[in-house]
Amino acid sequence: MTRTVSTTPFDDQKPGTSGLRKKVPVFQQPNYAENFIQSIFDALSGFGGRLLVVGGDGRYYNREVIGKVIAMAAANGFGKVMVGQGGILSTPAASHLIRKYKAFGGIILSASHNPGGPRQDFGIKYNAGNGGPAPEKITDAIYARSKEIREYRIAEIGEIDIDIIGTVEAGGMEVEIVDPVRDYADLMESLFDFEALRKLFESGFRMRFDAMHAVTGPYATEIFERRLGAAPGTCRNFRPLPDFGGHHPDPNLVHAKHLYDEMMGPDAPDFGAASDGDGDRNLIIGKGIFVTPSDSLALLAANATVAPAYTGGLAGIARSMPTSGAADRVAQKLGVGLYETPTGWKFFGNLLDAGMATICGEESAGTGSSHVREKDGLWAVLLWLSILAARRESVSEIVTKHWATYGRNYYSRHDYEEVDAAAANALMEELREKLASLPGTQVCGLKIETADDFAYHDPVDGSVSVQQGIRILFEGGSRVVFRLSGTGTSGATLRVYIERYEPDAARHGLDTQAALADLIAAADEIAGIRRHTGRERPSVIT
Repeated sequence: MTRTVSTTPFDDQKPGTSGLRKKVPVFQQPNYAENFIQSIFDALSGFGGRLLVVGGDGRYYNREVIGKVIAMAAANGFGKVMVGQGGILSTPAASHLIRKYKAFGGIILSASHNPGGPRQDFGIKYNAGNGGPAPEKITDAIYARSKEIREYRIAEIGEIDIDIIGTVEAGGMEVEIVDPVRDYADLMESLFDFEALRKLFESGFRMRFDAMHAVTGPYATEIFERRLGAAPGTCRNFRPLPDFGGHHPDPNLVHAKHLYDEMMGPDAPDFGAASDGDGDRNLIIGKGIFVTPSDSLALLAANATVAPAYTGGLAGIARSMPTSGAADRVAQKLGVGLYETPTGWKFFGNLLDAGMATICGEESAGTGSSHVREKDGLWAVLLWLSILAARRESVSEIVTKHWATYGRNYYSRHDYEEVDAAAANALMEELREKLASLPGTQVCGLKIETADDFAYHDPVDGSVSVQQGIRILFEGGSRVVFRLSGTGTSGATLRVYIERYEPDAARHGLDTQAALADLIAAADEIAGIRRHTGRERPSVIT
């Protein structure tokens, strides 16, 4: 039986760059999750009888909302729902299932790298039929619908045991519970030379992978320890927990400091890596060296042909605007296109679908390729392993040689988290108002060449996205970028990106923060960070 339930709109259901993210108690309000799910369905058409993929990162409230999605999908006319066993499905694995089984789309329940727990973060994101995050025209339609919704439809189907693999009928709809790992692991085996990787581990190569008690634990143990033969214990914190073990599942140098400390220690493994809450981000650390996500993107692109899937070369490289220009020089040397997009993986989708790009990346620890339409943490780790197996050099040697060839982009991101939203918006508005007057002026001994508010003109569909980050470019190629993040749930996060290009190999061994000191001071003077936020220093530096 299907019920039509009367409801009233909520005024705060505008999706960000990765869906709707709020605290769990917000989603637990009567009708809150149902309103947003129904708004997704109301914004779509043509899904009658089609397949919907559903899963999440295992965080608190995941199972309850999966039950709501199944019941509402049945009431709204879907023909089948495919669910990861236990509600588990990494974001890249969900993208792959959507594409492999030609689903109409998918609903992913995750707040990515944000903390989980009864009073922490939760999220709902819709992915389209190409496997990628919904484009802005769909998220705008979802938001518009959420402001006027008056009813939602839900089927009375009882509780479905999502821990048992198999198929059941519910409300006239088929529900299939699937192994969340198998199809994804098979895909990775088709992209990379697993025999070469097995030989790498047989040679005594040591690795540490930290799943951070998040979704990639089952994927990592299956791929690294079972299929590739890495030593038992290679994967740490591999059991997904609703609160991520009380930790913040963000693979950065603050929240994965224990991994960093181990990799800088006297008995460090050869290679260290971590992934985040939903499995789409990655952290790469070699013995004695941290690889910035921007450098990692450039290195992966420069060496991708060592993997069978990319032996034919790359169609192009795409990066988000705040990501360093390191990949630009790789694209130039390879003679392929370089595309600069706003932050948000959805902007890469058109380029990938059009065959214009093969590898994409963001400075926020996300890299991926045309194999899915999401960033993919384990894919990046496997490509790094493939490079190490082919070159038989250490991470440090590979990075140093790359810098010698292309130059080094000193790069850092300073995050000011949970800043008062009004203060953060005032900072950005003040910056916008003085952009026209900045070129030609000097700050901290640096001459400003250009200043703008980045707007993206999509080369595939012609759409335009404005106010995607304020860029201050200095003579000599250095720059500072300011933007507000769309991934938090409390206050605002101000991100400041600082970059200096250094072509001289003799100057490649400097401390990053020291090499950027004048730019950091200039950023504060230009934007008045301390004045607006009251903060003396960033919450996180990466």
